[in-house]
Amino acid sequence: MSHAPTVLKVAAVQFRSGERIEENLARIREHLARLAGEGVRLAVFPECAATGYDGTVIASTSEEELRQAEATVAAACRESDTHAVVGIPYFEGGKRYNGALAWDPAGRCIARYAKIQLAGEAWCVPGERFALFRVDGVVCSIIVCHDERYPELVRLPVLAGAQVVCYLSCESSLLEESKIGPYRAQIQARAEENSVYIVHSNAPMGTVSLQDGALKAAPGTSHGQSRIIRPDGNLIAEASMFGEDVLVAELDVRAATRHLAERSRQSPLLKAWWEAGLALVPPVS
Repeated sequence: MSHAPTVLKVAAVQFRSGERIEENLARIREHLARLAGEGVRLAVFPECAATGYDGTVIASTSEEELRQAEATVAAACRESDTHAVVGIPYFEGGKRYNGALAWDPAGRCIARYAKIQLAGEAWCVPGERFALFRVDGVVCSIIVCHDERYPELVRLPVLAGAQVVCYLSCESSLLEESKIGPYRAQIQARAEENSVYIVHSNAPMGTVSLQDGALKAAPGTSHGQSRIIRPDGNLIAEASMFGEDVLVAELDVRAATRHLAERSRQSPLLKAWWEAGLALVPPVS
């Protein structure tokens, strides 16, 4: 096990995906090269960044194309000597998952997570495992989009050691404005209630058209506002709604004490319950 640093430099890339997977991958590669030059050790990209969050496009993307996408990101991490977490659908056991994969600077896939709580996606099945991995010795975990509404999906990896949670999303567009405030509140709560950092990468707002008398947002459109959140729930930085912003921050890992999560585990009433849940979390290597 490597010695964890006291400071970890991270980036949340607010990325607008197109319909052509090769173009998305080329831009991801460019981001990684540039961010590595700035000293970033972990870069996080949105849900389905490689394909775009468009069920029709994803369903028409072959298993081989998705494997090649993974290989391309792996090569980009080797070239840039950095870690990345990227939203890429993947197949396993003949089933398609809404995936978020982590690579290390050697290009090894060190975590393969699939969205556990789906939000109506017909093109994938729910994930069935947690993910823990190390970035320069700092233990990290992953959740995807709708997962943020389920506190246990963060609490259990934190109890297993995670100090940084990567949150990948393509949330609702600005046309569903009643959801925008709760989205922010939920993910800030996940940070504060666990005393950990959250690096959130969301897709920006895209084009809107009038269809049958109603405004419709283009597929893969969200509302931006990617964030990096302190362990006390306050924002270090937040992106715009429309721009392809990149947020960079140096995280003082010592501040991610996980103390509120640990306090809950020590409750005489809840201790056995949390310990049973922890049996579902794989050990971090």
